[in-house]
Amino acid sequence: MTEASTPQPALASDLSLEETINLLLADLGEPTVACAESCTGGNVAARLSRISGSSAYFLGGIVSYSNSAKHDLLGVSDEILESVGAVSPECALAMAEGARHAFDADIAVSTTGIAGPTGATERKPVGLVYIALSLQGAHQVEEQHFPGDRAAVTHAATERALELLHDGIVQLISNTTSD
Repeated sequence: MTEASTPQPALASDLSLEETINLLLADLGEPTVACAESCTGGNVAARLSRISGSSAYFLGGIVSYSNSAKHDLLGVSDEILESVGAVSPECALAMAEGARHAFDADIAVSTTGIAGPTGATERKPVGLVYIALSLQGAHQVEEQHFPGDRAAVTHAATERALELLHDGIVQLISNTTSD
């Protein structure tokens, strides 16, 4: 790829995140993308797949709301689920890695958290969300505290997951084009 044809990493102000991701990837077909979701309930996958042309790079998503789904579908270990729980940085990372491996994708994003209004504890309040990114040879996990009701937390977590995914895609593309 020549320098002139390198996709622009900046978000276009009049485009949604999924539209910007589509512009980055639709013509390339690489990197490929997958997701694993708990507290966002499939919203990340829905946003990615709503764009025409996303089938060139979006391989799929797994909504793993229960611990058994996290374990059975994504390979999250019983040790993680029992020792630190489903709402933890360790679980978020295992979910992202599990989705990347399940779909043989280059990059995957995951969400797990407490959208509320139930399910919160003193240590894990409503609005606590972990978002993880798994790419070839690297990973990142963020802890977020989103305000608002269930819909607001879900929306904010979805938006931040797409932002993190966008940034990871830009990183992968720039690594590829600089080789």
